[in-house]
Amino acid sequence: MASEYKLGVDIGGTFTDIVLLGPDGALLSKKILSTPRDYSLAIEQGVTELMQETGVTGAQITELVHGTTVATNAIIERRGARAALITTKGFRDVLALGRFRAPRLYDLTFRKPEPLIERQLCFEVLERTDADGRILQPVDEAGLERIAATLAKADVQAIALCFINSCVNPSNEAAAVRFLELRLPGLSITASTQLVPQIGEYERTSTTVVNAYIRPVMEQYIASLMQRMASLGISAPLMIMQSSGGILPGAVAAKTPIFIIESGPAAGALGAQRLAAHVGLGDIIVFDMGGTTAKASIVTRNQLALAPETEVGGGAALGSRMIKGAGYVVQVPTIDIAEVGAGGGSIASIDLAGGMHVGPRSAGAEPGPVCYNRGGTQPTVTDANLLLGYLNPDVLVGGDLKLNYGKAQDAVSELGRQLNLSLTDAAYGVHLIANANMMRALTAVTSEGGLDPSHFSMMAIGGNGAVHAANLAETLNVRRIIVPPVAGLFSALGMLFADVEHQLITAFYRRLDAITADDINAAARPLIDEASRLLASEGYEKPEQRSIVLYADIRYVAQSAALTIPFAGFPVDKAMLSGVAQAYGELHEQTYGYRSDTEPLQFVSLKIVGRGLSDKPRVPDRVARAQERISKEGLRRAYFGPEAGWLEARLMPRLALTAEPVPGPLIIEEYDCTTVVRPGWNARVDAWNNIVMERS
Repeated sequence: MASEYKLGVDIGGTFTDIVLLGPDGALLSKKILSTPRDYSLAIEQGVTELMQETGVTGAQITELVHGTTVATNAIIERRGARAALITTKGFRDVLALGRFRAPRLYDLTFRKPEPLIERQLCFEVLERTDADGRILQPVDEAGLERIAATLAKADVQAIALCFINSCVNPSNEAAAVRFLELRLPGLSITASTQLVPQIGEYERTSTTVVNAYIRPVMEQYIASLMQRMASLGISAPLMIMQSSGGILPGAVAAKTPIFIIESGPAAGALGAQRLAAHVGLGDIIVFDMGGTTAKASIVTRNQLALAPETEVGGGAALGSRMIKGAGYVVQVPTIDIAEVGAGGGSIASIDLAGGMHVGPRSAGAEPGPVCYNRGGTQPTVTDANLLLGYLNPDVLVGGDLKLNYGKAQDAVSELGRQLNLSLTDAAYGVHLIANANMMRALTAVTSEGGLDPSHFSMMAIGGNGAVHAANLAETLNVRRIIVPPVAGLFSALGMLFADVEHQLITAFYRRLDAITADDINAAARPLIDEASRLLASEGYEKPEQRSIVLYADIRYVAQSAALTIPFAGFPVDKAMLSGVAQAYGELHEQTYGYRSDTEPLQFVSLKIVGRGLSDKPRVPDRVARAQERISKEGLRRAYFGPEAGWLEARLMPRLALTAEPVPGPLIIEEYDCTTVVRPGWNARVDAWNNIVMERS
């Protein structure tokens, strides 16, 4: 029988990464420039070329997992559907009012992004449910009839439906959905109670609107991608990476795209967490630097930090869950990832005061950095790294992408001329400013949360992560760096480690001192039954093939932010309630620096996370490239700052490393990434084929 393969595909702002993982950990890969006009084109082209190069057939591919930025890009670029909002009379302007928060407190020029739905397409209908769930006013069908008639003439593609207090009693929303489905057949309708039935009227409305806005785009994209894969003979079901770290069937993700908005960044973080747990790396900082952005996340006690909501469309320069108000709120669990606009394609420029800036503008895939020779004219981080000797102009992407050294030199020289700097100082200045930008993301997930980064190891992933990692680690006093196999395509690999996952939620706005365990069990039972049904329909029919965990969002009474706490099991008993209260106090102290044993606790919602458990381990015992393109060994001059200057760095492939440490300066060149080992560091490989860099 021919070998079976898992196919992982990750779309980035610059590159589309494709990997095929065999059962023995043998890995085949392809890195191709993204096609922003239609991202599925690059996927089809890359998968076709990889299959032709390796001889793998579509029938041999048994899993297909995809991480995509299409949903995020549709919001950022305002290319979503023409959508309308229908809400309770008196709440038409909930989107415009939003939250009274700004990410830059003293910036008088900051403006929040315009609502995704213009005011003339926000409609009110007479209906009302009180805070206890009593129906005070049924839906006014005559009013809905008038709205439907208006929408039929307005060329609307999607409707967001969100009524006040519907999270407590969904009856009025359900009635409105039934009415609109009859009057406007075929129109995409997103109801808040089918999506995120929890308190927070603006947050719930914003989440519903975002889903409605991008749903037609994602439905079309996923259908197109499935057709392209079918044309290649790939019949494996399409699974999409979720923001929370699980994977979801493509058909489900198309209808609820809010769950996959951060799917690309989540894949890298999830892969790092699973690898760290498998190998026993302990607590790690995940540093992911691609072509457009750099991201950081944290793994403690083998767990990724999850934020109960995220914001999208506000710009990568404002990327921490501690900073709110920059974008559109999406009220779904998301891996806590800090993101900044600093990647290989980030453009270096000079401001009006004569200072150098790097990012957040990026050259992207089209035209790309100047050295890509595709029409770019503005110097980027990649151009600077090439001039500093870190990158080989002949081996990037296995030599498929030749770099033009002369054009990069001209662009950076002009930058240096304007600043009265030498070519070397200008290039190293770009490199250091990019590092300074990326430090904001790294400190956001460590020191800003009360964590000492020196107690962590760093895992460097992304095409540019291992170029900058050692310099950043020295600043953070981190003494060990792990560069996993195919680090430049690690998000595409990491998503293959994920489990099928469903997240279900219900409002449960009750004080802890006013409920019993039976109250929680009654509210959670329908969610658990639904999670079991969904997993069974996807092949996880036996109870031992399913993991179903109950969580509660809890806060102190009158507090605005909630923390998510797991229950020890189900059904819940009195001891578990006490355990949850104790766990909340400990997590609150860890997160905010204090706790109170006298303030009463308030439940906000109950959540179920149902996972399908694979019969085989998701993480193989070892991963190695099956067809490694060996780079030549030798020496190359590289610049390591004014203290060390230009040094002869030894060149070698990963395959030449052993368990015996090799001292730097050292440059390890691979198909998808380059690892720069600075003076004072050494490098070796461990049993999993990770490069391990340690300070001498």
